[in-house]
Amino acid sequence: MKKVVSISIGSSKRNHRVQTNILGQEILIERIGTDGDKGKAIELIKNLDGKVDAFGLGGIDMYLKCKDKRYTIKDSIPLKQAAVKTPILDGTFLKDTLERRIIKQVDKEGIVSLEGKKVLITSALDRYGMAAAFEESESNVIYGDVIFALGIPLRIRSYNTLYNVARLLAPLILRLPFEMLYPTGKAQDTVSNSKYNIFFQEADIIAGDYLYIKKNMPINMEGKIIITNTITAKDVEDLEQRGVKLLVTTTPTFNGRSFGTNVMEAMIVALCEKTPENMSSRDFDLILDKLNFSPRIEYLNEGKRSKLNNKY
Repeated sequence: MKKVVSISIGSSKRNHRVQTNILGQEILIERIGTDGDKGKAIELIKNLDGKVDAFGLGGIDMYLKCKDKRYTIKDSIPLKQAAVKTPILDGTFLKDTLERRIIKQVDKEGIVSLEGKKVLITSALDRYGMAAAFEESESNVIYGDVIFALGIPLRIRSYNTLYNVARLLAPLILRLPFEMLYPTGKAQDTVSNSKYNIFFQEADIIAGDYLYIKKNMPINMEGKIIITNTITAKDVEDLEQRGVKLLVTTTPTFNGRSFGTNVMEAMIVALCEKTPENMSSRDFDLILDKLNFSPRIEYLNEGKRSKLNNKY
């Protein structure tokens, strides 16, 4: 049996464990949160190194990407270096491949018509493939990177502008403690409902990292479409109560839980029995074709609640 463990510096309340069969192979998937304790995360990785087939790294990215530029997040380096024998993945490849495919799929199939829609992406540097797909669909996109990471209420409406801002600020910003940029540990369980209301109210579609969405969305989300992942059953209930019309997760659901891209990426590496260094975007595309992952499509407030196209 293959074993994949995601070590996250996020909340332990989101822990989950599931066993499933994929491409004829039994695989055990587990997520362990350390409530913001990076030292504990490093210890867990060291203790499990060589005993599992692949690690996912959650609650923090190793890299952010904007066009041809890739930026390393300083706080992720000790976590990555703790895994000597077992490959460790943060979801970068899947964000550039799977999420791009899913956005194009829901548009092509008429599930979500994107042309002309007002889209708020909470962080395009964290979701390069998703951002590129929205650009190509001729959506009206607001890039929320400086809004949600830095608290600066600046609407960036062009990916080229975001690219220039990133080139200027990223080398300095990414040396800051990660918890200043992103909710970690118990901060993932807190919700703020007022500071950024206007950005959510203006959008038809809110896309990107769910913890940014959860932390900042207003109480009233009536008629909104959410495109995200790493969703728990409790999160779905919360979105339904807030009036969200449609939920799309870019990763499939396992026993009511949509895992993050880091988990799915680690699972793919474990199944392929290759090191990440020996896998290209093309390799990921080929295995995604075999897996035929379908997005979770769930209408939350349109008559009877319904689920579509969730293969796993």
